[in-house]
Amino acid sequence: MTDPPPTSVLLPTVRWTDACEEVAVALEEDDELLVIADDADDPVADRRGETPPGVRVVLAGEPAGCSGKAHAIATGMATAEGDRIVWTDDDFHHPPDWLERLHADYERQGPTTELPVFVGRDPLGVLLEPAYLIGGTLAIAAGGIAWGGAVVFERDDLDESAFRADLERAVSDDGTLSEHLEVTPVKRTRVVPAGGSIRASLERLVRFLWIVRYHAPRSSAVNVALAVTFATLCLAVPVAAAGFVTLLSGATYAWAGLRRPTFLLATPAAVAMPGLMAYAFARRTFVWGGRRYRWVRKHDVRVLSG
Repeated sequence: MTDPPPTSVLLPTVRWTDACEEVAVALEEDDELLVIADDADDPVADRRGETPPGVRVVLAGEPAGCSGKAHAIATGMATAEGDRIVWTDDDFHHPPDWLERLHADYERQGPTTELPVFVGRDPLGVLLEPAYLIGGTLAIAAGGIAWGGAVVFERDDLDESAFRADLERAVSDDGTLSEHLEVTPVKRTRVVPAGGSIRASLERLVRFLWIVRYHAPRSSAVNVALAVTFATLCLAVPVAAAGFVTLLSGATYAWAGLRRPTFLLATPAAVAMPGLMAYAFARRTFVWGGRRYRWVRKHDVRVLSG
């Protein structure tokens, strides 16, 4: 593999986590890690001037007309000095070769994304695991969708000014990126703990469903149709339908390398999903990262509290 160009890794977070240390260690001499926080009140801001070599703490400020995550990424893109860009998150383990493998992926196939596997940390999050794996991980693996937790591209791969303009009026950073960049997935999964409370998992589901609604409306319609169909079959012919849904879930878990008995929850998740979807689409606001948002239209995002 040829030596990669100077690379900027963007990591939005309000606190210094193990992920910051893991990525910092992987940097080459000309690389940089931008740890992007909101403001000086965030705990990670105290690290300014005390970070490892190549690491900078960037303060994005309060978002206006977009989510805090989208605003952080837009600020990071404007601040970054590297020709190659990597996005990541602070909530999963980055092995020592994480950045090296993304570089190798880019040299082989261009813009690349890894695959998230969301593992619940509360009862609702655990129940939703099979749905996230089938509707989320498999959807990204099918191609055309970027996961902001692990994606690599170069500035010349997209119209950066148009992309950043859309980011500043968006909720979803990776949903917006997927509309501006063609990415190819690699069959490499990262386990991401999700939720932590029933309320947190419910807000997460609402956000995810609205992201699909605005960024992939056809997929949203298909998801609704499949949810109603599977729930109806599970209630009408429970033995046969439950067997099929559980088999599908088990096969997906095996494909993802996830060894958890929660694949057995696929049937109750299928029965519950139409109701959860109806609730999500009836919601007028949702909470993410301590802020409440009203997502009126795709490019009309109201920040209600921070």
